[in-house]
Amino acid sequence: MADAGLISVIVTTYNREDALAAALRALAGQSDRRFEIIVADDGSQTDTARVIETWAARVPVPMKHVWHPHRGFRGSEIRNRGIQLSVGNLCVFLDGDCLAPAGFIAAHRRLAEPGCFVTGNRILLSAGLTEAVLANELAVEAWGVARLARQSLGGGVNRVWPALDLPLGPLRKFPRRSWRGAQSCNLAVFREDLNRVDGFDASYAGWGLEDSDLVVRLLHAGLLRKDGRFATGVLHLWHPQNDRSGLAANERRLRDVLSGNRVRALRGLSTLGDEVEAPLQYVMK
Repeated sequence: MADAGLISVIVTTYNREDALAAALRALAGQSDRRFEIIVADDGSQTDTARVIETWAARVPVPMKHVWHPHRGFRGSEIRNRGIQLSVGNLCVFLDGDCLAPAGFIAAHRRLAEPGCFVTGNRILLSAGLTEAVLANELAVEAWGVARLARQSLGGGVNRVWPALDLPLGPLRKFPRRSWRGAQSCNLAVFREDLNRVDGFDASYAGWGLEDSDLVVRLLHAGLLRKDGRFATGVLHLWHPQNDRSGLAANERRLRDVLSGNRVRALRGLSTLGDEVEAPLQYVMK
C-alpha cells in the first residue's frame, strides 16, 4: 500500500441544489480531512453556485467550482475539467446526489494501491425517503445498519449490505479484470493513471457508459480493479431516469473499445478547450 496523500473528490452536479447541499454536508463530516472538493458543474444555473459558496464556508477543506455551459449531458467533459483542476494524488469521483458516510475518504485512502483503481457501490433511496431526507435535512449517511434495515423492510432503500464494513483482504482483487458494474458515482483512480489514459472520453454523447469506457481503458493500460464493497458504500438519492436517447450510440462506442486494446480517450484531458470561466476556488484557513 502507499499513502494517497491529498485526495481530490470530484463531485458532478447539474441543477439539483438540494441534493448537492446534502452531498457537501456529508463530505463536511468526514473523519479524514486530507482532501479537497471540486464541484464539476455541467452547466447549472446560478442557484448552484450560491449553494457551493454557502457550503464552502462550512466544509473544513478547500473547495473549487468548475463550470461549463450546458449543452446536454456532458459528464465526461466536466469530470475531465475537474481532474484538470485537481491537485491530489488520488481522484475520487462522486455524484452530486450521493451521500458519503463519515469514513468514506478514510476507506478510499486505506484501499488505495499503486497499479489499482477502486470501484465502490451504493444504496439506492426511494423517492419517498429522498423527499424526506431533503425536506428535513436528515443525515441518512450517518444511519446505522439496523436503521437502514428497517427502511429496507418498508421499501425506503433497495439493500443494506453496502453499509457494512468488512475486511475482505485479498478478495478485494477477485474481479481484477472485470469492467462490469463499475460506476463513476463511486470510483477512485490515481491521477497519474488518469493522465495515462487521458481521462474520460467526451466522445460519449448523452448519458451512459462513459464510466465503463474509462474502466475498460484502465484495464487495457494494465491496472487491476480493486473492490471497494463493504468499505466505501454511499447512499444515492432518488432521481428521475436520465434521458437515454444516446445510449445505443454509446453502446457501440463501448463495443469498439472492448474489441481492441486502445488505452487513451479519443477526446480526453489533452483535448480540453477554453470553454470554462475562471474556476472559483474557496480555500479554508
